[in-house]
Amino acid sequence: MYKNKKVVVVLPAYNAALTLGQTYSEIPRDIVDEVILCDDASTDDTVEVGRELGIRHIIRHERNTGYGGNQKSLYNKALDLGGDIVIMLHPDYQYTPKLIPAMVSIIGDGLYPVVLGSRILGKGARKGGMPMYKYIANRLLTLAQNILVNHKLSEYHTGYRAFSREVLEGINFNGNNDDFVFDNEMLSQIIYAGFEIGEVTCPTKYFEEASSINFRRSMKYGLGVFRVSFGHFFQRIGLVNLKMYEGSERVASSE
Repeated sequence: MYKNKKVVVVLPAYNAALTLGQTYSEIPRDIVDEVILCDDASTDDTVEVGRELGIRHIIRHERNTGYGGNQKSLYNKALDLGGDIVIMLHPDYQYTPKLIPAMVSIIGDGLYPVVLGSRILGKGARKGGMPMYKYIANRLLTLAQNILVNHKLSEYHTGYRAFSREVLEGINFNGNNDDFVFDNEMLSQIIYAGFEIGEVTCPTKYFEEASSINFRRSMKYGLGVFRVSFGHFFQRIGLVNLKMYEGSERVASSE
């Protein structure tokens, strides 16, 4: 419990049996009240490992719903448990759980309602082994997104994110795509709704057991990012009225 705020860490897992234990062992339990694991129909022993570790809340998808579908289950469960601060952490140990106290304090002290662990603010991405083509794509996509959504972030593609309850209840994340572009849709909704976003420098690790999408899916993701960004732009200037932004009209009059 952080200043009477319930802190929940959510772990979207797919074939994470080899790295789940190391990730879970570094989650600071003096700050984190609950941990939720959602297994998206893995073919390995992710669920069994989670049980052995003593994770109390485990969701098992009988069919693979996708990265976005996994997160929907996690955020809904976190809200049901009364979470005030929700941190999404990949259980593949690509991002360090040691940043959780910093991210929690930023939200808990009222500085920002959203915090991203950025691999780009420092040299963490390349130093940690991010492939050059992914690094270049990240930079180009981020530049285009900053222009189209009228915002400024160092990157939109990190998988390390923390949200206040107000944010999760204030956007329609359940209506988003079930694939990897879900993350970008969430950020677009958050920016459109007027929530401020903070970033912290985050080291990252690329290794064989860490999850990563291949080149073909990366291309699909990139096209999805452009779709979301152009949709945000046209919504922002009033040319369209997209369903994903319903309930966020309060920012339209302030931009």
